[in-house]
Amino acid sequence: MVEALQTIGDVLHAATRALGDAGIAEPRRDALRIWSDLERCSTADLVARPDERVDADRARRFADAVRRRAAGEPLAHVTGWAGFRHLTLRCDRRALIPRPETEGLVDAALARVRTGVAADVGTGTGAIALALSDEGSFDQVFGLDVSPDALALAAENATATGMAVSLLPGDLVAPLLGRPVNLLVSNPPYLTRVEYDSLDRSVRDYEPEVALVAGEDGLLLTRRLFDEGRAVVAAAGWIAVEVDCRRAAETARIASALAWQDVTVLDDLFGRARYVLARRGSTP
Repeated sequence: MVEALQTIGDVLHAATRALGDAGIAEPRRDALRIWSDLERCSTADLVARPDERVDADRARRFADAVRRRAAGEPLAHVTGWAGFRHLTLRCDRRALIPRPETEGLVDAALARVRTGVAADVGTGTGAIALALSDEGSFDQVFGLDVSPDALALAAENATATGMAVSLLPGDLVAPLLGRPVNLLVSNPPYLTRVEYDSLDRSVRDYEPEVALVAGEDGLLLTRRLFDEGRAVVAAAGWIAVEVDCRRAAETARIASALAWQDVTVLDDLFGRARYVLARRGSTP
C-alpha cells in the first residue's frame, strides 16, 4: 500500500484508497487521524506538509496501522488514543472507548455539582473521573472499577494527563462506603445479551463484554446504582447516570421509587434520552 521514501501526500492517498476499499465510512478522515495520532501532530500540520518525505520505519508503522483499521479494528485501538472533552486518553482492549455521548454526561453532572467530592463508578479509561478533575473544583475525585485491567489503564491516563484522581478497586459503590460523595457519576453497562449479540463486530470483538452487558433487561447495574448509591451520596448530593435511551423512562421510575428527588431525563447530542439525574433528599 505504501512504500518507503514516498511523500506524506502519497501515503495518505494510498491509505485513503485502501480504507475506502475496505468499506470504512470516512476513509480520508481515518487516514489523517491514524497518521496524526501515530506522529503526535495535528491534522492541520499534516495537511500543510504533503511533500515531506516518509522514511521506511514511519511508512511501515503507518501501513500496519491502516491494515488493522481496514480489518475492522476500532480507530482508537489502532492509534492507541481517543479524545474526551479537553483530554487525550490512552485506549486499548482493557476498557470501553470513550464516546461523545458520555461527554454530555459530564456536562450534565457539572451543571449540578462542581465542588466537594465526586466519584466515577466503572471508570474504565478514567475518562469521566479525569474530566471532572480537570473541569470541576472538587476536593477529591474517585475513579472506581471492578476490573484491575481497567484501573491500570485509568492510572496510566491519570499519570499522562496529570489529573489528581484516586483510583479504587471494587464492585460499584462498595469502595465508597464511609466516604460520602457530593456527586456520583456513572456510565454503567446497560445492554441486554440479545442487544450485545447484535452489536457490530468492531465493538463485540474489541471492547470488554463486562463493560456492556447488564442482565436480562439491561438495567441490573443501573438499578443497583440508584439503590446502593443512597448509602454513599451525601444529603442534597446528586447522581448522574448514562442509560440506554430505550430504558430512560424506566430508569427515572426506578429512581423516583427509591425516593430520589428532582429526577430528570436529559437528551444527548443526538436528541436521544441518555442521562438520568437525581438528587438525594436533604436528610439521609
